[in-house]
Amino acid sequence: MSEVAATQSAGTMQADYMRLLVAQLRHQNPLEPLDNNEMASQMALFSQLQQLETMNGSFSQVLRIVERDYAGSLIGKVVSFIGDTGMGVSGVISGVVETVYNDVDGDTVLSVGDHAVSLKDVIAVQN
Repeated sequence: MSEVAATQSAGTMQADYMRLLVAQLRHQNPLEPLDNNEMASQMALFSQLQQLETMNGSFSQVLRIVERDYAGSLIGKVVSFIGDTGMGVSGVISGVVETVYNDVDGDTVLSVGDHAVSLKDVIAVQN
């Protein structure tokens, strides 16, 4: 399976399957018709796949909300992260979280002094 096929949505795959099914029905051998049970089973699998995609999208939304709430709880707390300590030298930097916002990609970012720190980059939190 190619990467493109692996990233198709269930709806797209189901539409492709329906086109293939219609083509098979048009050109089937009348002495060897398609198996109805197999077609029904495949349609049920596509329905399950669509439900799983919907659930995955819902979980992603919940995760973003929880992440945003957690980031908001860090305002006023001291966080540590790896960053540029000056003149191109990396090290652990600590500072108080002043604000929380989402960047253009939707990632949660903490404003710590002059630094914009991704929530994913925080390595320690202190009161």
